[in-house]
Amino acid sequence: MKIAVCIKAVPDTETKIAIASDKIHIETAGVKYITSPYDEFAIEEAVKIKEKHGGEIVGISLGGAEVTEVLKNSLARGLDTALHLKDDLFADLNPLSTAGCLAAAIRNENFDIVLCGQQGVGGDNNQVPTIIAELLNWSQVNQIVKLDIEGKEFKAEREIEGAHEIVAGVLPAVFSAQKDLNTPRYPSIKEIMAAKRKEITIKDAESLGVKDAITKTKDLVVLKELSMPPARTQGRKIEGSADEQVKQLVQLLRMEAKVI
Repeated sequence: MKIAVCIKAVPDTETKIAIASDKIHIETAGVKYITSPYDEFAIEEAVKIKEKHGGEIVGISLGGAEVTEVLKNSLARGLDTALHLKDDLFADLNPLSTAGCLAAAIRNENFDIVLCGQQGVGGDNNQVPTIIAELLNWSQVNQIVKLDIEGKEFKAEREIEGAHEIVAGVLPAVFSAQKDLNTPRYPSIKEIMAAKRKEITIKDAESLGVKDAITKTKDLVVLKELSMPPARTQGRKIEGSADEQVKQLVQLLRMEAKVI
């Protein structure tokens, strides 16, 4: 069983984000990058599949220098090797171009399974896994909370509104992980040290064979400007007895909020 895990490096979710002076990037000085939280579930599921069926796990990540430590951390979690897609051309890619690079790295490498987080925290586009599957012409199941593999067949459970859906199919396939899929394990000191000896291969646009394609698709989506969300308005406390509070609330909902 050969498994690819697509991993995104994102700013630490505890980081206070500031917009850079160009208004189209965030300020990166002092920002720590971590594995996108949903990708941790994808990594854990890949390790569980390998423990049951054997095989090889390859982590694939696209980005700049921030990717290196994230891939090392992923290797410590149980991946065998890692591939860093790194090129100046890859800066600020839209979901289509990002998926094109990842699909190029996956294509012709005899992978049986591709696992991704359901979305990359930050952009939250929730598009890349689906586009990868389309470009590879593979089966796909998104937002899975359970996955069973038997031979070349799979059965996946996914969340839909108000219910769970069971999807069965044949590998190869692309899956995106929801948070209830598993409980990620964290690496020990021994595993972290062992990961330093594992291989991280670097490929650029030329070696991936995507230079012309990315040049054509990169600017299909243009980011005009980033802005911080507006400050929340001050809440209002309603005083008085319970009956008085109810009367005031109803009046406010009718006269100010205009929802009743």
